[in-house]
Amino acid sequence: MNKPIKSVFVTGIAGFAGSWLAEELLEAGYRVFGALHPKEPTTHLKAIKPSLELMKLDICKGERVAQTLKSIKPDYICHLAALASVWRSYKAMQQTFRVNFEGTMNLLEAAHLLGGIRKFLFVSSADCYGVFSPENKTLTEDQPLNPISPYALSKAVAEQACRYYQNRHRLPVTVARSFPHTGPRQSDDFVVSSFARQIAVIEATRKKPIIKVGNLSARRDFSDVRDIVRGYRLLLQKGKPGRVYHLSAGRTVSIESVLKRLLSLSSRKIEVSVDKARFRPADIPIQRGSNRRAVQELGYGSRYSLNTTLRDTLEYWRQKVHA
Repeated sequence: MNKPIKSVFVTGIAGFAGSWLAEELLEAGYRVFGALHPKEPTTHLKAIKPSLELMKLDICKGERVAQTLKSIKPDYICHLAALASVWRSYKAMQQTFRVNFEGTMNLLEAAHLLGGIRKFLFVSSADCYGVFSPENKTLTEDQPLNPISPYALSKAVAEQACRYYQNRHRLPVTVARSFPHTGPRQSDDFVVSSFARQIAVIEATRKKPIIKVGNLSARRDFSDVRDIVRGYRLLLQKGKPGRVYHLSAGRTVSIESVLKRLLSLSSRKIEVSVDKARFRPADIPIQRGSNRRAVQELGYGSRYSLNTTLRDTLEYWRQKVHA
C-alpha cells in the first residue's frame, strides 16, 4: 500500500530561496503549496509552476492566514517570507517588523489553532548575533543574540515567538539560523548579486567599466542557496522541535576576495570604485558559524564550492541582462 503524499506549505515560495526550496521539495516527492504576496511575480517558478498549488496571501492578515491553513491542512510549514534586506530595513523599520514579526506570529497562531502540524520550520538569520567578542570566533547555536539592525531585531523577536509557541502550545517549531547564502535568482540588493549584475551590465554595454562597491573588508560565511534549501528539507525531516540549527559552510571569505573572483571571470578589465553610500549604518566585521549540529543530526553538508556559486550567479545575470 502506497504511503500518502506529505504536503508542505511554503511562504515566500516565489522568492530567491523559496523557489529553490520548491524545486527541492518537489524532487523529494512532497505536495507543495505556496503563498504569494498579492503583487508578487512568479518568474522564478516558471519551470515548476504547473506542479505547485499557489495562492495569494498577505501574511500580515491573520484571519486570512488562518483560513488558508484550514483549507489546505498541510503536514509541514516552511516559513521563509520576509523583508530580508538589512540595508532597506533601516529605511522601512515598521514595515520590516510588520512582515517579519507580525507575519510570523500570524502563522504560528494559525498553525496552533489548526493542530496536526508535524513541523513548523522558521527561517531566521545569523544577523541576529550582531557584533560579538572576540570578533573572529566560530559561532555556535548557544551564542547570545545581539541584533544591530532592524532586520536582525525583527528576526530575533520572531524567534522568541517561535520559542513561546513551542513551550506554551507544544507546536513543533524548528529554527534554521541561516548564514549568508547566494546564487542564481538573488536580488541585487545583496552583495554578490550586486557585483555580478554590475559586471554583466558592463560586459553587455558600452558602459564605463567601473564597479561600485561598499565595505570590502567584512568577512562572511557564504553558502550556495541550493545547499541551504537542502538543509531546510533535512530540517523538516530530521530537525528536533525546539532546537536551533546553523546552516553554514563553516568558513569565511572577505567581500574583497569574492569581488576579485568575480572580476577574474570577466573578459573586461573593470575598475573598482568604493561608494560610501553602499556602506551599512552598522556592520558585522566577521561571521562564521559552526555547522556541526546540522552535520551530525541532519547529515547536512556543502555540495557547491564558492567558485561554482559565483560562476553560476554571474551567468544568471548575464542571461538576465541579455533577456
